[in-house]
Amino acid sequence: MKKLISWNVNGLRACKDKGFMDFFKEADADIFCLQETKLQEGQLTLELPGYHQYWNYAEKKGYSGTAIFTKEEPLSVSYGIGIDKHDREGRVITLEFEPYYVITVYTPNSQDELRRLDYRMTWENDFLAYLKKLEEKKPVIFCGDLNVAHKEIDLKNPKTNRKNAGFTDEEREKFTRLTKAGFTDTFRYFYPDLEGAYSWWSYRFHAREKNAGWRIDYFMVSEKLNDFLEDALIYKDVFGSDHCPVGLLLKTTDSF
Repeated sequence: MKKLISWNVNGLRACKDKGFMDFFKEADADIFCLQETKLQEGQLTLELPGYHQYWNYAEKKGYSGTAIFTKEEPLSVSYGIGIDKHDREGRVITLEFEPYYVITVYTPNSQDELRRLDYRMTWENDFLAYLKKLEEKKPVIFCGDLNVAHKEIDLKNPKTNRKNAGFTDEEREKFTRLTKAGFTDTFRYFYPDLEGAYSWWSYRFHAREKNAGWRIDYFMVSEKLNDFLEDALIYKDVFGSDHCPVGLLLKTTDSF
């Protein structure tokens, strides 16, 4: 079985001081994906024996950024999605393995007053096109902070958040398009009706203590992989960030 973990660490240097390595070692994942590392090259060295490390840094300091650590060396590695206006923020890394691609992605936030919503919509279209292009060759697993709660069950207070970033009709519709395009939300595949399952909590108003959260971190897979899904996990008791890690267990396979 393969174990994959994804975690928006909201600044890896800070998270490292709050127990990141303890969870990393305990999880013993085959592939460990990060978002929002907020690093530039050379600012942090991680000693991870047995893992190959791949990093994508944003041009802007202290912003965005992704990483993947993998026990198995990939066949190929690429950074970004091949569109310059999207690829300056270090948001995507793609590893190619024999049976599938694995992608870590940090989807742009629409921000306060939705000032980046138009850009977000363009990103969504271009990222989906990127995924479908990869799928022509082999199935895709992508994970990360997708910055959207898809349905009302995926956040504590849907009514009051309806027009806020991460729960606008536009963002939710783009997520629905992902599923209609043949990608499975693995957590809902196993737990379609489970309430109170969240991966992000505001630092304000004791939100985590009250479990007033949002599920915005996902593992999505090409539908072709559905029969190989073993379980989807949310590590709600792991701290160190305003997000908790999420995971995917996958039956081992070499071909489809």
